[in-house]
Amino acid sequence: MPIADIASPEERAACDAAIEAWSSARLAEADGVLVAVDRQPDAGRWYLRLRGEEKDFVTVWLTVRQRTLHHEAQLMPAPETNVAETYEYLLRRNADVHQMCFALGAEDAVYLVGELPVSAVGPEELDRVIGSTLYYVDACFPTAMTIGFAGQYRRRRPSVD
Repeated sequence: MPIADIASPEERAACDAAIEAWSSARLAEADGVLVAVDRQPDAGRWYLRLRGEEKDFVTVWLTVRQRTLHHEAQLMPAPETNVAETYEYLLRRNADVHQMCFALGAEDAVYLVGELPVSAVGPEELDRVIGSTLYYVDACFPTAMTIGFAGQYRRRRPSVD
């Protein structure tokens, strides 16, 4: 992907407006997965709390930068057991993750991160980014936790009604 030009104040404002409109519309959905939105306007940062299937809640942080919209979600804390195997699993999964990757963050926690040009931010792209993030976290969380917290993590079983 070529390096994006520095976004103008108007492009950054349009990006903020797109996130605001998208998140407001998703919050208004009766059975939507978006359950809360918080914003730090001075930092150009948004917090989107989503209801997950494998992980109860997934928080996606959106940060408007000079050129890009950076997005990230914590997959898991730093593994306590089978550390090399956990990282190997996640590195192998990176090959299947489209326009995002697993990375180490603060305190060696594992995050799913990505970015796109500010000029590309719109409702369809936000649907793709947020939906993909939720999908990848839900898909990788149980296995990563089972490896990285052997004997401590128990996968939730669907309730039988």
